[in-house]
Amino acid sequence: MTLWRLEWLRLVRTRRWIVLTFAYLFFGLLGPVSARYMGEIVKRFGGGVTVSFPDPTPADGITQFVGNASQIGLLVAVVVAAGALSLDATPEIGTFFRTRVPSLARILLPRFAVTSAAVIGAFALGTLAAWYETVVLIGNVPAGRLFVGWILGAIYLLFVVCVVALVAARTSSVLSTVLATVVILLGLPIVGIVPDVAEWLPSHLVGALDGLVRGVNYTDYLRAAVVTVSAGIAALWAAIRMTSRREL
Repeated sequence: MTLWRLEWLRLVRTRRWIVLTFAYLFFGLLGPVSARYMGEIVKRFGGGVTVSFPDPTPADGITQFVGNASQIGLLVAVVVAAGALSLDATPEIGTFFRTRVPSLARILLPRFAVTSAAVIGAFALGTLAAWYETVVLIGNVPAGRLFVGWILGAIYLLFVVCVVALVAARTSSVLSTVLATVVILLGLPIVGIVPDVAEWLPSHLVGALDGLVRGVNYTDYLRAAVVTVSAGIAALWAAIRMTSRREL
């Protein structure tokens, strides 16, 4: 059995793919519904408080999905990636691999690739669900802009998995990997407070899907995309080097 097949079976048999898929698909289905019926929901459960909401636009359905997917969905993705890439979280398993595999890249790369495919696939399903329900309940969303926004969102998710791999190379448990990664991801928007810096940061891609369906030009995200791809490659390379040099 190859390491690639082993990693695929581990993802399937631990049912982590189900958790990922459920997180993104749930919010993909919920987002347009909440955007379409928010007024009725508030009226029914608002305790007699009258609140006026503008008529929903197709972009609102995608906005609701992006808002939830970039928080809860992203956290689930970080947890799943940390569980896969924290080789030394269980010392016995780390020792087993280090003493039997000549290069740890042969272990990390399959785990990275399979986990990334699962995260991006779940994100794709959630995006398709949000698109379908938005078209049915509210109105048409340009498919081209939606697809480009999904590509940019997928680039950011790949970067997130790379960051998880880098953090896991220095931490000793899944929990510490998750916490450290979340701190890094939360810190990027804070750095973006500096003028003219935000548009270069990976965190700028979080809102790309929402921005594009609202008419933002795709060129607004090109610089962030280039930086994100470069930073992701560097993080993955550093993760492999650091994991290989880590003492048992």
